Amino acid sequence: MTAPAPGSPTGDERVAAAAGLSELGAEAEQSRTSYGEGALIVCDRLVRIYAAEGIEVQALQGLDLLVEDGELTAIVGASGSGKSTLMNILAGLDAPTAGRARVAGFDLGAMTQRDRLGYRRATVGFIWQQTSRNLLPYLTARQNVMLPMRFAGLARRPRGRRAGDLLDMLGLAKCAGRKPAQMSGGEQQRTAIATALANQPRVLLADEPTGELDSATAREVFGALQTANSELGVTVLVVTHDPAVSAEVRRTVAIRDGRTSTETLRHDAADEHGNATRHAVEYAVLDRAGRVQLPREMTEALGMKDRVRLRQAADHIGVWPDRPREAPEAPEARGARRGEPA
Repeated sequence: MTAPAPGSPTGDERVAAAAGLSELGAEAEQSRTSYGEGALIVCDRLVRIYAAEGIEVQALQGLDLLVEDGELTAIVGASGSGKSTLMNILAGLDAPTAGRARVAGFDLGAMTQRDRLGYRRATVGFIWQQTSRNLLPYLTARQNVMLPMRFAGLARRPRGRRAGDLLDMLGLAKCAGRKPAQMSGGEQQRTAIATALANQPRVLLADEPTGELDSATAREVFGALQTANSELGVTVLVVTHDPAVSAEVRRTVAIRDGRTSTETLRHDAADEHGNATRHAVEYAVLDRAGRVQLPREMTEALGMKDRVRLRQAADHIGVWPDRPREAPEAPEARGARRGEPA
């Protein structure tokens, strides 16, 4: 038997190296599968790239997002930030280029066209901004709501009963026999919500459902989404530019440049006189790679560009512009150096 060349790994060393790589792979797989465990909606480093005539557009650039069962969450962001791309992927209308998207246990990147059709019929409901895209113009409100149940194979009598219950719950009983042209914009959108709820989906997705409505009508439509969330337990994800809508939810997620950038969490509390007040706290999102998107208005005001310097203190991390002078030392560090209490 030929002896191994000097410096080459022995058989035992090769076995140990292979075992180490196997352990690393197992850890990576465990990290991937454990992220978002128990969440209803999981976006794990989600990427979507569109290519046309040799030009690539990265609509989503490693977006992370978790939504728990029963949440009502608003998604906000400038035009082109990736909001609609995210909604289309979650609705099964588009597929991710890379990363992972999972809704109610369905892996949206691994589904066939047939799987997607069944997913859209039973698991998610979708509402477009344009009222004309949500309803068939030649059917009444009741018939529109019944149609998805017919495709799902539900018998006529249960279809009619559920359609009536949904229209009544959303304050549309008087519109049951009207066609879309005979209804207001708000009534059409609320009928669209009833239609999206027809097959009892786990998730209701709404892409700018109040974008074409006045403020009073928008409140009625958003109230219908709140009713679906509170009375039916449906998880609602709504994209909106309307600050009056986003201010009414407990959690608002902002997307910038294809990634989640901030989250605003709201909670109710009583003031000193016992009156209920709502408090909102905005957080920067720290993604799984340790990245934080600093608000542009802050970085521009401080002249931060290309590089920044970091310094860790006892309870925070300081961020300074890349300038010739040294970044200021944290007060705790200065006190400790002088022998003073931190």
